[in-house]
Amino acid sequence: MLSGCTSTGPEARDNQFEIGGRSTVTLTQPTADTARPQIISVDLLPGRGMNIFQIRANLPGKGVVDLLTSPPIEQAKTDLASDNFGNASFSFGGAILAPFANRIRGKLIGDDIETNINGKTMHLPANWKGKKPGAERHAMHGLILASPMDITELSSNRDQAVATAELDAGDFTGHWPSKTNLTISATLNRDWFGFTVTAKNVGDEDLPMGIGWHPYFTLPSGKRAQARVKIPARQRALVNNYDDVFPTGELVPVGDFFDQPLGDRYIDDCFVDLERSATGEAVAEIIDPEAKYGLRVHALSPEISAFQMYSPPDKSFVAIEPQFNWADPYGAEWKGRNTGMKVLKPGESVTYSVRLEMFVP
Repeated sequence: MLSGCTSTGPEARDNQFEIGGRSTVTLTQPTADTARPQIISVDLLPGRGMNIFQIRANLPGKGVVDLLTSPPIEQAKTDLASDNFGNASFSFGGAILAPFANRIRGKLIGDDIETNINGKTMHLPANWKGKKPGAERHAMHGLILASPMDITELSSNRDQAVATAELDAGDFTGHWPSKTNLTISATLNRDWFGFTVTAKNVGDEDLPMGIGWHPYFTLPSGKRAQARVKIPARQRALVNNYDDVFPTGELVPVGDFFDQPLGDRYIDDCFVDLERSATGEAVAEIIDPEAKYGLRVHALSPEISAFQMYSPPDKSFVAIEPQFNWADPYGAEWKGRNTGMKVLKPGESVTYSVRLEMFVP
């Protein structure tokens, strides 16, 4: 079982429990002050693209709580082992998404779609579709969902614990232009948990890169209707429906979307035109008033241009997904608009960086 924190300081440990051919990893630290909320442990799955499987925190009045919606680790191992495309990786915890986040559409050919990626014709796995009969198959959430990564660092000192993993992704088995090296580094300290994803173009042609994260944040009260979310965006991308969730290319003002509790609204929307602080951050907030719980999601990288929010009314979670790219970034509906894909020349790198911080609302 992946939990707990018994050391006198931060610790990074190999759990000797394998998923995807790699040992799971845990970052832990002791509770510094029981009167304030604090993240005390993080479970990582290097065998599944460094999925941030669980985050635990001490919440005053509630004790240790899970911040992500995930099954028991033994069940997750079974679910992931029988998943060919890696889709189960984005059904719980916090999957890291690369070289694109969200959806990409194209012409269905067998189990792939043929589509345009930065002006080049490519084939992507058609790993997703809506639930309605005849729903269009498309590519979803990148190409590292089932990828095993190699741990290159497990370290700790009096201030923090760190785990770093690398993936020589190449051309993603022929599905993506150029060649990519990915480095993911996760850090836990007294005040926050954060991670970075650095993508480097190690090929000889342009590399389009979109990076995202798909965390299912649990509402500790279990009562979604009274919870609130604030995303610092000016516009929302309209979709054809909430089954396909394909963007129409039309943007509308956010208006009072976040000025009310979640209630019974079904939400699966991409928010863009982000407002940033003086330090360049775009900061989203999740507030569960009944649990006296607040969480800030700091999007630190300037390349993060969108937040996808997913929250069905019959579930007690809110997925807040900071992304480089918008949904269907190469779709004709955008009419050439910049949709957030970062193009790297040979030898160039880009870093995606997100940080979580708890507070009392």
